[in-house]
Amino acid sequence: MSEPDAAPAGSAPAPSNLVMRVLAALVLAPVAIALAYAGGWLWALCVTLVSIGLFTEWLMVVGAGSTALTGAGTVVIAMMGLCVAAGALKTAIVVGCVGGVIVALIAGGKFIWAATGFAYASAALLASILVRKDLAHGFSALMFVLLVVWATDIGGYFAGRGIGGPKLWPRVSPKKTWAGAFGGFAASLAVASGFAAFGIGKAVPLLAVSAILSMVSQGGDLFESAVKRRFGVKDSSHLIPGHGGLLDRLDGFVAAILAAWIIGFLRHGVHSAGSGLMVW
Repeated sequence: MSEPDAAPAGSAPAPSNLVMRVLAALVLAPVAIALAYAGGWLWALCVTLVSIGLFTEWLMVVGAGSTALTGAGTVVIAMMGLCVAAGALKTAIVVGCVGGVIVALIAGGKFIWAATGFAYASAALLASILVRKDLAHGFSALMFVLLVVWATDIGGYFAGRGIGGPKLWPRVSPKKTWAGAFGGFAASLAVASGFAAFGIGKAVPLLAVSAILSMVSQGGDLFESAVKRRFGVKDSSHLIPGHGGLLDRLDGFVAAILAAWIIGFLRHGVHSAGSGLMVW
């Protein structure tokens, strides 16, 4: 969620909001890293619960949060998480396809938005687990994606507030600036440089990948902003102090992890996506 609510040039961030953001990050980031390092069932459980949360918040944003629809989506996403964690990817995909049809049928007049939200949460689930499942480079690949997204967020936040200037896309996100976009992009390249400096991948490919992931991450942020603007919603929820909801916090990560998995899959296949992302 890069550069949220960027202020005009020269203005300072609201202290209370900034403090809440920092405190939340200090709690959540170590937990995310620890679960990513643990991998296996712990990571799969975390991702499954978060994906259910993403779907639930999406339904609330688009005004389709009925008990039946939320319950059906929750059950299907949980089944998908169980299947992919157990190595039954084909079964997970079949369950997801059938579940998507069920969700669309229950949603009635909101079926397009409900199906989109289900696909969004399911993609986050599958990509996050599959990237980490690579035993050789899964953890480094996952950390690379996380750090690129976080750096993009932080760089965008401070560059946008400190520099200001022309707006990036006023109709979708009125307060985001080009300065924030470039600041986040530059920060993501610093992550790639750090990985290369420590011998975790080659510099040129990692810089190229981080550039792609940073732009995709910012695109994911704008996509979520467009959906919220379409339905007149400011935050997807108030679950995370200073950050809003899971959708607000993870919009960039969802887009980036999906792009990362696609890159890894195209290079090294389904079960070695982490290596495909990091080994060139």
